[in-house]
Amino acid sequence: MVQLVGSLSKELADSLSTCKVLVVGAGGIGCELLKNLVLTGFKNIEVIDLDTIDVSNLNRQFLFQKKHVGKSKAQVAKESALQFCPTANITAYHDSIMNPDYNVEFFRKFMLVMNALDNRAARNHVNRMCLAADIPLIESGTAGYLGQVTVIKKGMTECYECQPKPTQKTFPGCTIRNTPSEPIHCIVWAKYLFNQLFGEEDADQEVSPDTADPEAAWNPEETAARATASEKDGDIKRVSTKEWARSTGYDPIKLFNKLFKDDIMYLLTMDKLWKKRKAPIPLDWQQLENSACPQDESPGSGLKDQQILGVWGLCQLFQHSVETLRSQLQEKGEGAELVWDKDDPPAMDFVTAAANLRMHIFSMNTKSRFDVKSMAGNIIPAIATTNAVIAGLIVLEGLKILSGELESCRTIFLNKCPNLRKKLLVPCILDPPSANCYVCASKPEVTVKLNVHKTTVLSLQDRILKERFGMVAPDVQIEDGKGTILISSEEGETEANNSKFVSDFGIRNGSRLQVDDFLQDYTLLVNVLHTEELDRDVEFEVVGEAPDKAPPPQNKQEEVNSITNGNKDSAQPSTSSKAPAEDDDIMIVDSDEEEGAPSSSTAAASGTKRKHSDEETGETSTKRPRTDQSSAAAAPADNDDDDIIALD
Repeated sequence: MVQLVGSLSKELADSLSTCKVLVVGAGGIGCELLKNLVLTGFKNIEVIDLDTIDVSNLNRQFLFQKKHVGKSKAQVAKESALQFCPTANITAYHDSIMNPDYNVEFFRKFMLVMNALDNRAARNHVNRMCLAADIPLIESGTAGYLGQVTVIKKGMTECYECQPKPTQKTFPGCTIRNTPSEPIHCIVWAKYLFNQLFGEEDADQEVSPDTADPEAAWNPEETAARATASEKDGDIKRVSTKEWARSTGYDPIKLFNKLFKDDIMYLLTMDKLWKKRKAPIPLDWQQLENSACPQDESPGSGLKDQQILGVWGLCQLFQHSVETLRSQLQEKGEGAELVWDKDDPPAMDFVTAAANLRMHIFSMNTKSRFDVKSMAGNIIPAIATTNAVIAGLIVLEGLKILSGELESCRTIFLNKCPNLRKKLLVPCILDPPSANCYVCASKPEVTVKLNVHKTTVLSLQDRILKERFGMVAPDVQIEDGKGTILISSEEGETEANNSKFVSDFGIRNGSRLQVDDFLQDYTLLVNVLHTEELDRDVEFEVVGEAPDKAPPPQNKQEEVNSITNGNKDSAQPSTSSKAPAEDDDIMIVDSDEEEGAPSSSTAAASGTKRKHSDEETGETSTKRPRTDQSSAAAAPADNDDDDIIALD
């Protein structure tokens, strides 16, 4: 007879008390997971999180209390979890998992790694570290009522990067600056404006009208004379936005008239922009003040954050927020800068007011502060119950792994509503590794299309290797027969190359680069495909598999079938983005932001149809693709809210 310790076999209970596990993230899922682990019997746990506790965390991260605000999430989570099981041995790190100190050897000391992350860069990194260390990884994510858990094991399952993820949507600068058509465009503009006025200026976040807009095709000399302004200080001056604002003493009314009157009048002179669009309508502070009614100032019914303000109410909010932010700058001293934070009331008030005023100018329906915050902060409102369900499923998959039953592990999807078989939880068979994955394939290889005469070495390093391919400290060697070192991770060795174009080093169409990231124990061969036909604002494109790779033979499918219990309709893990949109089952969601990624959104992923096999019935059902996260979480606003990504 099997001896039981609680609900576990004695053998498994003994294993839990001795095995060491790593929890990456101590937020919404991480708090629930840590509590579950100690109550299940895990005794040796290490938890890492770089974040500190914010008031907004307290409604769902139940290991934290108001007195903990501002403290390390990892440290407080440890202290709270120990109250459930004082005999547990928990080590907390207030640090980034991408710190080089947490190398492959660090990961090898664990029997199991459990992710509870909120951004794609860290997920990619942990995925690679676990592959390099050959340690099982349990990946998870939630988005509103939706959730997912999957298991990743080197050589047995798809890794986190086997299937392409939808890249975060970016908007052309001319759309943001000249022709916004969706609320998100105005919100992005308002966040850019915050940085231009109060934060660190970025040339890529300019907010003034874009005279280089190719669609405008106008004559600046002729039309400049037609652009009028209400007063000299508010006129259109081609100087730094921050420099101009300082010259006015951050006068809210002068700022208002420049941004919402003079700049708009300047846009109206670009005649061709408005031939097929509704032209914007400038706002004038004095006129609005004279026509304001007393009821415009009185708050409406309902929660303050969910009220839709009138135009004059937005004007007053703009004025008050600018005055508050100006005071904060003055308190910090000369040359100080403010940092955008969705939880900073004046910053949020400023973006709410500026974005809504611009929406009104461009004839869009304005949004509540709550809606703007959801979009500007890239947040799907997190739900504690979803986090709890997903954390429980992580532990159940972990118990299978520690019992030596890896083959019984599943990808599990949590639905918002029961599917046709009345199931909220849908377990699916894990897929085998992708032969074309540029991370876990035996010889990872990709082709990148770029203009070798316009791509700098720094852009190759930061935008392509670090941002696109998730490397931390890449070393690049040109396969030119001489072993030319293009990029070195050693500080100072190749910095002189940064501003040069890659063509200066003999890189041309067909060149091959060997890229090594020793921290991740990862090598990637990059094939360069030169082109001069990239779209505007596009620096490069990833073509996919290398051109000299032959398509997989037909009998490859038979091998895959045998791995997935003979069912040709094998399951698609949570990392996949394949399958067209159909309204029958669940949305594959991925918690990816990118704190990313400042004020951006995710593009819809498209691909070939693939079905999931339901573990219990053997039936297959096509899942929806992981599209933009507004679909994933019934965003608080309308279909324009297509940039929302999950936080927990």
